[in-house]
Amino acid sequence: MKKDGVTIIAMSDIFEPYMIRDMLVRNRFMRSATTSAFSDENGIVNDSIIKHYERMSKGECGLIIKGHLYIMDNGKAHNGMAGISNDAQIPMHKKLTDAVHQHDGHIAAQINHGGVVHVPDRAGPSVYGEDDWTSRAFSGDEIEAIIEGYGDAAERAMQAGFDAVQIHGAHGYLISQFLSKHVNKRQDKWGGSLENRMRLLLEVYDEVRGRLGNAPVLVKMNSDDFSPDGFTIDESVIVAKAIAAKGIDLIEVSGGGRGRQVDLRARAKNPDYPELDFGGHAVKIREATKPTPMGLVHGFTKLETMEKVIEGDLTDMVSMSRPFIREPGLVKSLKGGAKGTTCIRCDACRANFGVAMMQCLLE
Repeated sequence: MKKDGVTIIAMSDIFEPYMIRDMLVRNRFMRSATTSAFSDENGIVNDSIIKHYERMSKGECGLIIKGHLYIMDNGKAHNGMAGISNDAQIPMHKKLTDAVHQHDGHIAAQINHGGVVHVPDRAGPSVYGEDDWTSRAFSGDEIEAIIEGYGDAAERAMQAGFDAVQIHGAHGYLISQFLSKHVNKRQDKWGGSLENRMRLLLEVYDEVRGRLGNAPVLVKMNSDDFSPDGFTIDESVIVAKAIAAKGIDLIEVSGGGRGRQVDLRARAKNPDYPELDFGGHAVKIREATKPTPMGLVHGFTKLETMEKVIEGDLTDMVSMSRPFIREPGLVKSLKGGAKGTTCIRCDACRANFGVAMMQCLLE
C-alpha cells in the first residue's frame, strides 16, 4: 500500500509479537529443538554451540528451543548430548541463555529422558527390544524418581536463565515410550489403558508446573508414532486435550516414535498443506485443544505456507529445525524479503548423529 506517495510493505501476523503465558516473543517463529553433539562427557555445552544459538537470536528467531537436555545421568540418549542433571552444567547454560538474551530472543530448555535408548542400562516402561538389544522395565520407585528428576531439571533450567521449559514427549524417548502400546506393556497404573499410559506425562507436567510457578511450560508430543501398533492420532487428540485442560502453555505437534514405518507417514497429511508432514493430524489436535497455543513442525520451506497456517489458524507458531541449521538468520532473511528457506531438506545434517550434529554439509 502507499501512504503519502511512499510504498509501505505491511508485515503479516507471522512477524508480529505473540504472548505465551506471560512471555511475549517477538514473532511467530519457533526453532524446534535440535540435538547436537557439542557437549563434553559431563554434558557441559561448549562455546561453538553457544555461538550458533546466539546467531539464531541475532537473526530474530522468536522462540528458540534448546536441543534436548538429559534430566538424569541414566537418561542420556546419545554421545555429545547436553545435560541438566547437576549443578555443574548450569554455568555454561547460563552463558548460552545470556547470549540469546543479548539479542532480545527467548529460549526454552527442552528436558528429556532417553529411556530405552540410554546405554549401558537400557530401561523403559517394560521389557522391549530392537535389533540386537533388549531393555528392562523401570520399577515403580524408579518412575517416581524420574518424575522428581524432571522437576529438579526444570529448576536448574530457571537457574540457568531459560525463559521456559519444554517437556519432550515425542520421538520415541521415555515419555513417548510410555504413551505407546508398542513399547509399554505394563499391567500396573503406568500401562494398559491410555489413561494409565499418559499418567507419566501428566505427572511430569504437574511436577514441573509445581516447581516453575508462572514460567511457561510447553510440551512436544507426537501426533502419531507411525507404527502399526503404537501411539495414534486418536490417542494423541485425547492426550493433548488432557494436558491442555491442565494448563499447558503450548503444544508443539510432531511425529515419529519407536517402531515407526515410513509408509505410514502419509496418514498425517493434509491436502490443503501438502508439504507439511503432520498437517492433517494438526487439524484434529487444534480442534481438540483450542485456545491452547500450538506449534507445528516439519515441512516448512515457503514463507507463503508459513503465513497461510497462521492466517488460517492451523497453528500459532511455525516451528522449524533443519532450516535453522543452514540459516541461523532465517527469520531476518524472510522479514527482509526472502520467499523461503534455502534448506532443501536433504537430511545430510543428520549424517553424523551423535558425532557432529547440527551442521549443514551443503555449500
